[in-house]
Amino acid sequence: MMVDNRLVLVQNSAMKQAKAMTVRLSEEQAQALEMVASVENRPVSDIIRAAITTHIETRRRDPSFQAGLKDRISQARKLLDR
Repeated sequence: MMVDNRLVLVQNSAMKQAKAMTVRLSEEQAQALEMVASVENRPVSDIIRAAITTHIETRRRDPSFQAGLKDRISQARKLLDR
């Protein structure tokens, strides 16, 4: 198994000030997630954090998402300027 040290550093620094969250999964999703964690011999929470990190990084590189984000920031600025 290959470990991305950057991801480990991000997760470790984030865990110092961790925020607990609740996620509701379908039974099928929960079973699949538990199977992945079991095969990779990692805690389910690690698999979830890695998936979230990957999703966020993908969004950061997505031009369409970035355009939407800039639009939201522009809207927020307009509301603050009122």
